[in-house]
Amino acid sequence: MSAKRKALFLDRDGIVNIDHGYVHKIEDFEFVSGIFDLCRAFQCSGYLLFVVTNQAGIAKGLYTEAQFETLNVWMLEQFSVRDICIQEVYYCPHHIDGSELRYKKDCPCRKPAPGMLLKADKNWHIDLENSVMIGDRLSDMQAAQNAGVGRRILLESRYHEIASSGDFEVVNDIRNIAVENKER
Repeated sequence: MSAKRKALFLDRDGIVNIDHGYVHKIEDFEFVSGIFDLCRAFQCSGYLLFVVTNQAGIAKGLYTEAQFETLNVWMLEQFSVRDICIQEVYYCPHHIDGSELRYKKDCPCRKPAPGMLLKADKNWHIDLENSVMIGDRLSDMQAAQNAGVGRRILLESRYHEIASSGDFEVVNDIRNIAVENKER
């Protein structure tokens, strides 16, 4: 069996792109300043890159999985042309309050549940303890903690007021995140 690899897990809306609310069209997708440099730095330090994103808009009937996939392909191409490899995008289209019956459920992949991160671990043999999660909601931090991700970074956002926490780092700009190569 191959050695475990460190991973950088990124929430999408608010971390990869500016969160305009249920972004599902290319013309509404605006990359967060510094995201490419951040990903390149982690990639150069040996991290595999993943996006883990709740997509309740699918369950709520605001857009389809096909629309999400079209945007996803375009987003991954934008990283690829910059020589950044996002290994995989994991998403949860479910929501307990969804209007689309096939997506209306409590899902073990929906953050704060750790399902998407654990699936990445199963598929890619991840060293979760030495991996990193960057998100803009407390549910991102909880999912990472529940999965055993060792370094958790919360980007200040409109979704919370946090001064500091012993459980995760708090930053006000992704350009302030440095790669730490210390093994835990």
